[in-house]
Amino acid sequence: MRRGALEEKPIQAFMQIHPARLEFVQGDIAQQDTDAIVNAANSSLLGGGGVDGAIHSAAGPELLAECRTLGGCQTGDAKITKGYRLKAHYVIHTVGPIFRNSPREAELLASCYQRSLELAGVHHLQSVAFPSISTGAYGYPVEQAAPVALRAVIGYLNMHTGVELVRFVLFDRQTFQVYQRAFDHLRPS
Repeated sequence: MRRGALEEKPIQAFMQIHPARLEFVQGDIAQQDTDAIVNAANSSLLGGGGVDGAIHSAAGPELLAECRTLGGCQTGDAKITKGYRLKAHYVIHTVGPIFRNSPREAELLASCYQRSLELAGVHHLQSVAFPSISTGAYGYPVEQAAPVALRAVIGYLNMHTGVELVRFVLFDRQTFQVYQRAFDHLRPS
């Protein structure tokens, strides 16, 4: 785990899962000092608005140049690039589903988190920061997305070692509170 990964912002909630730690903070994903940050990307991987635009802006033009070589990404999958000007060494780009209230969307959303963590494991990364995938421009209701995200991450951490820290970085207070409620509901007594 990179030095300072726990010192950037006070941790507002956490859970220990085997050797891993699951944390929740309110903040800016592009400012995280973890081994990797996850980008809620579009299928072209060529930048966009929201989290995607903020990460591309902070990383600099080299990120876009590398993304052009990847050939895009399917919904529910993930690809990895260098972090360039970010504090994080890597960016894991994942494409969440556009919300249309179909049963397959939860499966695709869970796959975004699982595939991102699988890539982190393959690249021997110890700390990963996630945004709330698909809950911005893609319209996935955060109240439905938060439990899907948490179950996917907790399930992965229960089955795999290597990743020592997963941090959810939630941009606004309302999103943080929804994740906090979902976390409290899933947390063992």
